[in-house]
Amino acid sequence: MLLPGDGIGQEIVIEARLVLEHVAKLFGHVFAFPDGLIGGCAIDATGSALPEDTLKACLDSDAVLLGAVGGPKWSDPKAPVRPEQGLLALRKAMGVYANLRPVSVCSALIDASPLRPDRVRDVDIMIVRELTGGLYFGQPQGQETIDGGRAAVDTMRYKESEIRRVLHLAFELAEGRRKKVTSVDKANVLASSRLWREIAVEVAAEFPTVSCEHILVDACAMYLIQRPADFDVIVTENMFGDILSDEASMISGSLGMLPSASLGNPGQPGLYEPIHGSAPDIAGKGIANPLATILSAAMLLRLRLGLVAEATCIESAVERVLAEGARTADIARPGELAISTADMGKRVREALEASYPGRPTAQQ
Repeated sequence: MLLPGDGIGQEIVIEARLVLEHVAKLFGHVFAFPDGLIGGCAIDATGSALPEDTLKACLDSDAVLLGAVGGPKWSDPKAPVRPEQGLLALRKAMGVYANLRPVSVCSALIDASPLRPDRVRDVDIMIVRELTGGLYFGQPQGQETIDGGRAAVDTMRYKESEIRRVLHLAFELAEGRRKKVTSVDKANVLASSRLWREIAVEVAAEFPTVSCEHILVDACAMYLIQRPADFDVIVTENMFGDILSDEASMISGSLGMLPSASLGNPGQPGLYEPIHGSAPDIAGKGIANPLATILSAAMLLRLRLGLVAEATCIESAVERVLAEGARTADIARPGELAISTADMGKRVREALEASYPGRPTAQQ
């Protein structure tokens, strides 16, 4: 299911679709791509940020590839319906409780990071963010009047089951990586974080080969800049994960480079999307970076469809075009030629031919 959404979503999702179609041709697959409305464009067309037919089609699909939602047109905080409500409702309905955000630095883009090259070299982090609980979903939530003045309340609430399942996933991922989990909380202040830490200790005991450390969220924000290569798997609650993963994206040099996957129980369709927003300031200009969306499609192939070789082929193609110097505006250095969204997608498709493992060699 394709959900281009708002802003640059229309431009980047089409490039990911073209890449998937090229993969299908190379490997002998057939992919079907129904699409639907979500976010601001859905509000304009139907009055709902997540129309019922879109939701049904998503739940009936093998996986969902999302562009982005939101923009100034729909940013009135007093509006009864907002684009982000559609995304939150979709995550809840799909049961995708864990957001996986890999953070690594392509060797060709080390200079694009605002951090020193010696700090970003060899960074390989998997951020696991709880996605359907916490402050974004807790009740009560809203505005009220107290003592004649305006007041507002948001509620951070977590159940043991919500915490335990995302921690289990984080430790399972760490077993296949460098066997280290960093659990991030605010246990010195928040009751929900104290519960989080208690359960993290319990889950860690089930994985004796994986080391576990506990870090307060403010300290983690500092360490991500100071020593990012020390982290392997970082797991945390919804709001902390939202903030920390965006901070970590700057390690790679651009939000336009990082994909994500939102997963639920085995066998359920996942939600795959770039971590950036709709970027309305550049929408329609054809200059957005499509690589995060293309890499999200690679995660979809690997994690949902089990097509590991195909996913690796896409990732290798992206590395190849970057090594050859292809740059969109967000990752181009001053004075360096920036190519368009469509041209970047075209170069990735061309590089797929070279990355394809079944491609005949010159000798053959």
